[in-house]
Amino acid sequence: MDRTRRVAVTVEQCWHRVPGGTATSTLGTLRALAQRDDLSLVGVAARHAEPPPAAFAPPIAVEHLPLPRVALYESWHALRAPSIERATGPVDVVHGTAIAVPPTKAPLVMTIHDLAFLADPTQATRHGNRFFRRGTELAKRHAQLVLVPSEATAAECRAAGFAPERIRLVPWGVDPVQVAEEQVAAVRAQHGLERPYVLFVGTVEPRKNLAGVVGAMALLAGRDLDLVLVGPDGWNEDLGAKIAALEGTGIGVHRLGFLPPDQLPAVYAGAAAFCYPSLREGFGMPVLEAMSCGAPVVTSLGTATAEVAGDDGLLVDPNDHEAIAKALARLLDDPTLADDLRARGAARAATYTWARTAELTAAAYAEVAP
Repeated sequence: MDRTRRVAVTVEQCWHRVPGGTATSTLGTLRALAQRDDLSLVGVAARHAEPPPAAFAPPIAVEHLPLPRVALYESWHALRAPSIERATGPVDVVHGTAIAVPPTKAPLVMTIHDLAFLADPTQATRHGNRFFRRGTELAKRHAQLVLVPSEATAAECRAAGFAPERIRLVPWGVDPVQVAEEQVAAVRAQHGLERPYVLFVGTVEPRKNLAGVVGAMALLAGRDLDLVLVGPDGWNEDLGAKIAALEGTGIGVHRLGFLPPDQLPAVYAGAAAFCYPSLREGFGMPVLEAMSCGAPVVTSLGTATAEVAGDDGLLVDPNDHEAIAKALARLLDDPTLADDLRARGAARAATYTWARTAELTAAAYAEVAP
């Protein structure tokens, strides 16, 4: 029988103001890894006075280093200290699950979610760009293997100078859910969603292309239709100014902000269409979640979301507002097409399992620590 490997996994993103896809994917992976008997897992985070929000609580024990996050991240990247082992003791493998690259004496596996900041530095803050660039260089230098969630991110990594033989494709999974009609009715009543609605879920930031969503909705003026926006405020984006363009169109706008994960499935399931014309993604978890819940999807050509949706969503040029609007109109006007995509999308999403993610991740651990 294979030996049990002790693996330290960074989970600091669970405490971030916007945990985002990095936390969601890490927690899904950890829940599946924790079911395996060939691994002993320990989380590592900065110093905190409080636990993370319940929705982002790691499913494994977490040890804390003595520095708060900002100081820890800067010390890791500038001084290469303190080491992971200061919190955990000896480990066989360290898995850095975000762009903060931890120092360690053990073999290092890094997850690179995306390198969007290299393609367009305006998509991140100045501090973010500096931090991401330093992390990318450290990952290239120190990681024995780099895990990526999509071929799109693998291509970005190769273009950025990562050795191709060190890259491993590890797609994310999704938790299967069954949403009852009563749950959809309840969440609609709770949020005042009386009309058919187009849904967007994601952090408010430039690369999510809310300008494309709003521009498309403006072209659907006069319809009995609402736009529902779910997700926390992020950075470099004035959402209020953008949605002001829908005034006088008859399109209602509901800004629901961050919703706890247990509310999201019913919001997805109740949507007439899910619209996610992101400019660049490492994976596009909201697309997979929407498909899993039976929402028909409109998303972007030319980024990782096209890999996730495949032929079971409508793919559009994210920079073409008219193309986005036409795809939405097809779903709104053709119930047969919408129902077909609901069924096909759900079937496709069912192939994305956290068990497969865990299997591929554990294989990477075994590769660097035989």
